[in-house]
Amino acid sequence: MSLRRNELVLDPGFQADLRATFGPGDPFEQVMALDGEVVRAVDGRRTFRFELAGRAYFAKLHTGMPWPRILRKLSQFRVPVLGAEPEWRAIHRLQALGVATTPPVAFGVRRGLNPARERSFVITRDLGHTHTLEQECLRWPEAPPAYTFRVKLIREVARIARTLHADGMNHRDFYLCHFRLDLNDDPPAVLAGRHSPRLYLMDLHRVQRHQSLPERARVKDIGGLYFSALDIGLTRRDLLRFMRAYRGTTLRRTLAADRTFWQQVAERARWQYRREHGHGPEGLPL
Repeated sequence: MSLRRNELVLDPGFQADLRATFGPGDPFEQVMALDGEVVRAVDGRRTFRFELAGRAYFAKLHTGMPWPRILRKLSQFRVPVLGAEPEWRAIHRLQALGVATTPPVAFGVRRGLNPARERSFVITRDLGHTHTLEQECLRWPEAPPAYTFRVKLIREVARIARTLHADGMNHRDFYLCHFRLDLNDDPPAVLAGRHSPRLYLMDLHRVQRHQSLPERARVKDIGGLYFSALDIGLTRRDLLRFMRAYRGTTLRRTLAADRTFWQQVAERARWQYRREHGHGPEGLPL
């Protein structure tokens, strides 16, 4: 999609509900004036859940970032997120790749000469009954999941990671908390492993896409994922299963050809764990 200086994209149903609720006017300003249950508010970005005409949505509104904060991020070699465009692009790219994510219904951006004052938004549908994988998996040490469900879940996470990286994309916040497990239809069958788990990859505002994905970006994503899973009771067999599925090859081949990569992943996970908890993880299986 070609994004012009100012752009507004509205799903017809959402646009009709917006007009029916607020009357005639500028849809961009109507969306920017929305409010609801705030999930997160940081760096000129506010995420909240709201309802419109009986339907639930999530809004992420960007209202700009002060120049001192932009410059500080740049000085730390971090790319500041100045608007909703990266997330909008990432949502559509993931859909094209067959990776489920939050369904988009609206996007708008208004830019001026000052990028620090850009205003934009992305609106997505509420997914309904879902759990984050962090919620689901942190129970595993006390309440182990069904074996079939565990195997299918690990393979699906690996498939998503492989698909993302094969397309030159990196998430930059690739943690269990940013995967949501669909429990809208027959949760007992899903958790028993009788149905294949459907996962949604969320929080795409920092996603980047490269012609060729740098190895450091791959290590950061997979290392972050491993870090977020260090307390869920993974076994060595679980990790080997992920490694084989992520690389799409035999276990022997990935252990031989990718040894340095997997060592860097484990080191990254340990480093993040120490930074977060003040001590290293216990009983690391790999």
